[in-house]
Amino acid sequence: MNAVQGLLALDERTARELRGLARVLVRSGYADHAAITAALTEAVQEDAPAMDASALVPLLIGEALIDVTEDAKTWPEVTDLDRLDAVLAELEALGLVVVRYTADHHEARQALEAAAEPQGLVFFTDTDVWHAVDFGMLELKVWHPDTANVAPGEPLLEDVLALLNERNLPAVFDEGRIEVTLDWQRRVVL
Repeated sequence: MNAVQGLLALDERTARELRGLARVLVRSGYADHAAITAALTEAVQEDAPAMDASALVPLLIGEALIDVTEDAKTWPEVTDLDRLDAVLAELEALGLVVVRYTADHHEARQALEAAAEPQGLVFFTDTDVWHAVDFGMLELKVWHPDTANVAPGEPLLEDVLALLNERNLPAVFDEGRIEVTLDWQRRVVL
């Protein structure tokens, strides 16, 4: 059985979940080919152990790449992600530590603690990105240099919100995080 037949032989739920994982990993634009391959291989081995992961994984990645490449043909020249990258670069220039696509807050905290005289921390996790790919909302966490969360009315929070909104990235603070409304359109090269 070839990989296409193998994918078709999977139950609908498993095939949908594997394709969904490939989709968010590829569209994130942060994971490289090796990381995507490793994550999908693990998922195939766990969810479809009868399938040959070495044949199925390239098919899943290929499908996801074709889809994002086709979609990218309709994207504006400057995407929401281009504007977000500009905001993050500006925050870094102001002395904030910016951690993108991290596994968890522990890694973000380590980056903050390793920085010399940080003005704060802005970070988002891989799962935040996956949520943004599917639902158009990215959660940004903003911490003070001592790792305390920002709170409503604080200058650090107000500055980050203002910068996002000035760049046409609607953002609100809710339950300890900034919710940024955006279309996750990152041009992918694997």
